[in-house]
This record gives sequence, C-alpha cells and structure tokens, in this order.
Amino acid sequence: MHLQRIQVPDFRALKDVDISFEKEFTPRIFPLGSQNGGGKSTLLQLIFVLLHCSGNPDRVEFIQNLLDGFQVNNESGKRTLTIIDIWDSSKTVTLDFFICSESYILNLLDGEYIEDYIVYLFNEDGEIKSTILHKETSEKYIDLLFICNFQAAQNFREGLFCQFDRRYIDEVNKFVIELSNKIFLAAHISQIFLFLQPDNRKSLFKQQENNQTNYYQQIKAANSKLPGFFTYDFLSIDILIASFKKAQEDDFAHAVKQRGNYGNNYVKLLDELDNLLTNKKINVEPDLSGINFKIDGDETELYPEDLSHGELKRLCIYMWLKHNNIEDAIVLMDELEISFHPDWQYQIVRDLEEWGASNQYILATHSYELCNAVTPAHVKELDPKLQARTIQ
Repeated sequence: MHLQRIQVPDFRALKDVDISFEKEFTPRIFPLGSQNGGGKSTLLQLIFVLLHCSGNPDRVEFIQNLLDGFQVNNESGKRTLTIIDIWDSSKTVTLDFFICSESYILNLLDGEYIEDYIVYLFNEDGEIKSTILHKETSEKYIDLLFICNFQAAQNFREGLFCQFDRRYIDEVNKFVIELSNKIFLAAHISQIFLFLQPDNRKSLFKQQENNQTNYYQQIKAANSKLPGFFTYDFLSIDILIASFKKAQEDDFAHAVKQRGNYGNNYVKLLDELDNLLTNKKINVEPDLSGINFKIDGDETELYPEDLSHGELKRLCIYMWLKHNNIEDAIVLMDELEISFHPDWQYQIVRDLEEWGASNQYILATHSYELCNAVTPAHVKELDPKLQARTIQ
C-alpha cells in the first residue's frame, strides 16, 4: 500500500491541502513539516481515522468523534472532507470522503430509494441493509460507500460517504477492510485529541476528580479498540515478552522437526535488541516474567532510569514494527524525533528503512536533521512552512 496523494479543502487547521507522495521515491519515507499549528498532527489523525475505521463497524465511533462540528455549509448539501489516492500495488484507487444531507442523496436517486441497494438511509435507528449505494442512469453512475451517520448539529443528522470508481464496485468493501489493516499511527499519547468525544477531549483542561476517568485513561481505552494505533511513551514489556515467547516456541518447533536441533530465533532476537542499545544488553527472566538490562561486560542490573528515553523509544518502535509484522503498510508517525539526539534523528530514517523497507512512512516533524536524511523532494510542507535555518 502507498498513499499517493491527499487533498483536504477545509478541515480544522487544514486549508487547501494538496500533497503528493511519490511511490517511485527511495526510501519511501516522507517528512511532513510546518511550524506549530500548521495541522501536521491533524492531517495524520484524519488519514488514520478514516482509513483505519471505515472498514470496521466497531470503530465508527472514532469517525463520529472526528467529525464533531463538521457540517454541510452550502446549498448543494454536500461538503468534501478529503480525497485520498491509494496505490494498491496494481492500480490507483481514489477514495472521495464527503458528508451530505439526506436531500442530497435523494436528489442523486431522483427522489427514490432503491430497495435492492439501500433502505432507510437516515432512519431513527440508523439501520443499514447495505453499505453500497449504486445507481446507473443514462448519464452517469452513482457509486457510494456509506460509512456512518453522525450528529452534525442539534436535531440535524448528516452522513459520511466515500465515492469510488465504479470499476471497483465489487472490490470496494474488500479493499476498504484490507486497507484498514494496513494503516498505522504512532504518536505521543497526549496528542490524540480527535479519538475522544468532545466532552471527554475537554477534560484534558480540567482538574480531575478522584472518581473521574481521566483523559489518559480514556486514551488508553480508545487505544484498545484501535489496533493500528501505537504510543511510544512507555516500554512495551508485553510486546517484548510475547516476542521472546514466540522465538522460544519457534526454536522448539524447529527442534521437533529437526529431531533435536534447536533453531536460533531466540538468540537472534537477543542480538538484534542488543544492537539497538548503547553498551547495554537485555536479559530475560528464566520464567519469561520480565526483563532486565545490564552494562555490557558487567553483571550489575540497571534501573529503568539508567536507560535513556531515546534508547527506550528506539527499542519500542523496533519491537512494535517487528512484533506486529508491519509490512507493505502506510505508517504515520507524529513527532518521531522527540527524545532523540540530533544524530539519532538523522539515523532513524535509516533505521525505519532497515526495520520495514516495504512500508511507506509519513513523519510529522520539526526536525531539520530528519529532513536532511532524505532528499529535499521527499520533504512535504504545510503552511506555515518551516523557515530555512541560517548559520550565524
């Protein structure tokens, strides 16, 4: 999968956005820069929520949260949210996400509901018998994928649709579901405002009572429903332990198959992780209940604070990509450079290329070092753009 182009006419801080990401470029790593307030995080969240949630009814609530306050504002009854071009390894598929009123749909259908395709599109219970709306006339084809209803304003409901090329009508549901499993977002936990309901988002700016579920707990609850969302704020012990258990199981399966000759998956994983650290080694408890770190050549066990935030973050990102077998995917990463020394900000581009060469990476960043790790053509910008840094 490769995101080729994203167009956003008007959504929150994003105005007249039109950015292309060339699939022929090597590496397929695109820094996305702007000054603070330019909408970098919002753009990543918009791409992720639409593509990760549209193919799964259990995630529709996050789209509805995203669209809070987004209303049709013209006489046509339709407003474009975003147009996304995706390369699926054989062709470009254009997904045109827009919101509209019921009257707009009725006008498309010449005032008639089509029983075979969609019934009671905006009924009180939101019951949908089919997500595909298709009508063929002498002048045009109407091919829409219904995503969800949402409350646009008091007593006024609108719907989110995705228009697509009729050549792919038989494949569109399958494609959207496949795409939802190929889109990932990594970010700081406090940045994911749009995942929560409006009232819950505001709780970030309020004093938390003892009996209230605070903002960060809500984020974690949302995270449990979004398998493509990853926060690199804490060391993912569960992922590490699960990876060692799997390596151990693979080695045992190899021994059974080879009549006693164990594989080297466990040792290889240890070596890979040690190479990520600086003069430190990772060790696993014999019962696989935990891990510890030691200085290379010294048996003194280290405390968590003896490892830098940059080391832990680099380790987390590596394990996240490897443990989840993230391949041929679109990986969005917000403020990746935080906690990294400038040398590591430059190096992380090479790391991503090595850890997941088949992926496309879009990196929202303020880092000049990260941008300098690729060609100027790789770097995309939103207004207000970064000012060129001058040397005094």
